This record gives sequence, structure tokens and C-alpha cells, in this order.
Amino acid sequence: MCALACYSLLALEKVVEKFVQEYEMLKEEDEGCLKKYRKRCMQEMHEKLSIGPRFGGVHELENGDAFLEVIEKEHHSTLVVVHIYKLGLKSCEDLNHCLDCLATEYPTVKFCRINAVSSGASERFSDDVLPTLLVYKAGELIGNFLACTQHLNQEFFATDVEAFLNSYGLLPEKELPSLEDDEENVE
Repeated sequence: MCALACYSLLALEKVVEKFVQEYEMLKEEDEGCLKKYRKRCMQEMHEKLSIGPRFGGVHELENGDAFLEVIEKEHHSTLVVVHIYKLGLKSCEDLNHCLDCLATEYPTVKFCRINAVSSGASERFSDDVLPTLLVYKAGELIGNFLACTQHLNQEFFATDVEAFLNSYGLLPEKELPSLEDDEENVE
């Protein structure tokens, strides 16, 4: 009888040990799942609070009418940044590349560009005032930067343009990183 009791006690200890191990594994899995759930909830809440359309690229405006339409007909909460450029000007080409990068980082901002010649106002936009950045919200001009690259280093990057616009309080908060990017780090 004593041998049976000892055997039962050993078997019981092994079962308890197995349950403890399984509990620890489940606890770790639960923490990972909980982190994913929290992140998903935060992302959903952020998306609900982000009112207005999403863009994610720079839009080429073909003429002055398209320029007026984008300013007048865009959602009232949308910030519209328009780059007036001239082909062949290095500073304009560099700014175009920077805006391509910023458009992906700020998908709620509508970034546009228009060739000064196509705008119908090329006489007002000589080479010495280009590149020009115009910033609109709800149809109102809130930022007007002629020869805007003069405020930057000779060699500038998207982060410099971002800092320049942020110094005037013109860009919104950046988007939260996507859930898919962080899921790899959780596992």
C-alpha cells in the first residue's frame, strides 16, 4: 500500500509539474496575444480619430484649374501642400524627392506639385522664387514659402523639409507604425 501511495504521489508531482509548465507557456503566449490586442486597439482608435481621406503619394497637377480644384474641393480637415516647381532646377528636383518621402509618412496630408509653366502663372514664378511651397487648409492659404530651399542647407533631405514645415506647425502628428511591422518583434 505504501508503494502504491508513493507511486501515486510521484505521478501526482509529475502531473502538477506538467501543469505548471503548460501554465507558464500559456502565460507567455497570453502576454504576446495581449500585446498584439492592445496594439490593434490603439491602431483602430487612431484610425477612428483620423478624420478625412488618406493619400500616400504626391499628386501631379496638370494645370491651374486642377490647382484651384484641389484647394477648393478638398476635405476641410485636409492639409494640402503644393510645390510649384520648374523642370531642370536642381532645388526643385531635390524638393520633389523629399515630398515623395514625406507623402508616405504623412498619408493624411495631400502633397501636390505643379509645374510653374503649367500653372498659367509662370511670369509670377521666376527661377529666383522657386521652388515655392504653398500650404492650404479648408481652402485658406496658411503657409507661403517662396524660394523655400533658401531656408535649408545646400544639400537637404526629407527630414530637413519636415523640420522646416514643423517649425511653422504645419504638419500633423506622424501616423503610428503599422501593426504588421511590430508583430515580428512581439513573437
